[in-house]
Amino acid sequence: MTALESRQPLLIACGALAGDLRAVLAHDGLESAVEVRYLPANLHNTPQRIIPEIRPLLQEAVEAGRDVFVAYADCGTGGLLDAMLAEFPGVQRLPGAHCYEFFAGAEQFAAMHEQRLGTFYLTDFLAKHFDALIWRGLGMDRAAELRDMYFANYTTLVLLAQTDDASVTAQAAAAAAQLGLDFERRFVGRAGIAAPLQQWAVSINRGVKV
Repeated sequence: MTALESRQPLLIACGALAGDLRAVLAHDGLESAVEVRYLPANLHNTPQRIIPEIRPLLQEAVEAGRDVFVAYADCGTGGLLDAMLAEFPGVQRLPGAHCYEFFAGAEQFAAMHEQRLGTFYLTDFLAKHFDALIWRGLGMDRAAELRDMYFANYTTLVLLAQTDDASVTAQAAAAAAQLGLDFERRFVGRAGIAAPLQQWAVSINRGVKV
């Protein structure tokens, strides 16, 4: 079914949020209440591609009269994502500059950032896919010296955990060791995506509770 054939609310989402969004939507059995289109998680490494990937999906859905929510933060677009969304009145996105901020909460993240300069953050998803998206994604498997270039000013890796999963914690700790950083875990949960989606559902008056 294309966007033109559907009137369902549409979520255009970063693939890195797939597990968390599915959990949030499934909490109240909402998998069939909205359509979700996931874009590749590796756009994290090429933020200049985010807007060209989102725009055609957004344009098609809006033209079809669908309500749309963009499950991205700014994500390295330097304000260009917001500039594009301003062309589509009523279309919202997740708050903040990046996933670390909306998962942790803006105030808590700002406090952590100020207190712990030199911190590198991972979410559960990035811990699980550290090798593909970060180690190999940034070329450190091919040029070992890049690790010291990229992480020279970092001292600590913090896992902002969405779940209590020991295997994810172990993967994040291993990533910290691989980067030569101290390791810390902070549980933040999924409220950072659940609350904005709930507000969106209320605003479109669909009777959908997230």
